[in-house]
Amino acid sequence: MARNDLKGKVVLIAGGAKNLGGLLSKKLAAKGAKVAIHYNSAGTKSDADHTLAAIQEAGGEAFTFQADLTQVSNITKLFDETIKKFGGIDIAINTAGKVLKKPFVETTEAEYDSMADINSKLAYFFIQEAGKKLNDNGKVCTIVTSLLAAFTGYYSTYEGLKAPVEHFTRAAAKEFGERGISVTAVAPGPMDTPFFYGQESEDAVAYHKSASALGGLTDIKDIAPLVEFLISDGWWITGQTIFANGGYTTR
Repeated sequence: MARNDLKGKVVLIAGGAKNLGGLLSKKLAAKGAKVAIHYNSAGTKSDADHTLAAIQEAGGEAFTFQADLTQVSNITKLFDETIKKFGGIDIAINTAGKVLKKPFVETTEAEYDSMADINSKLAYFFIQEAGKKLNDNGKVCTIVTSLLAAFTGYYSTYEGLKAPVEHFTRAAAKEFGERGISVTAVAPGPMDTPFFYGQESEDAVAYHKSASALGGLTDIKDIAPLVEFLISDGWWITGQTIFANGGYTTR
């Protein structure tokens, strides 16, 4: 099988029920991949069921797995269950994240800990488990944020606790490369999904729309093809964070 062929490949997607993760689950299944759809809580079960049904109705193979991945043992269970179902894992994609928009001096210890757990700890141990469990010539991709290249206030815990993922990505790329495994991160701009709007006022939304050179918020339909490229034909790109935001930030 060609390195860049998705047919028959096994793809595990953390946060694969809705928004960008849901779109990736359906698009990759349509290319012939078998998909493990992770979702975090009961509140997302209907989204996971809908994504699963859409894949199965189109003739694809998938299953759902609910777990809080801030518990490292659950990351291990997710990978092991996927291997049990499909015989191995070729591609691991982590779309999980949490945004907090709050002044630096008002952020509580509990808020910091929660942001660290989801944006840094989960990402680290997800990549670690991928390094242990992926088949040779596998691919790992993590969704981060274009705020990593921003000079702004109010997102200190979001941008600050996504920032370590760039270093995790580089280190893992070096260590996993001997097995042909590429490791990347994708940094979208503010995405036009419910994940974004919960934090923003109308004025802030208008600003974010105007801040990109190409105009408007990032559409998940413009990010999914980039992720697909990185886990297929673009496998030679490794250790990199790719900013895809219509000119919202750059470096």
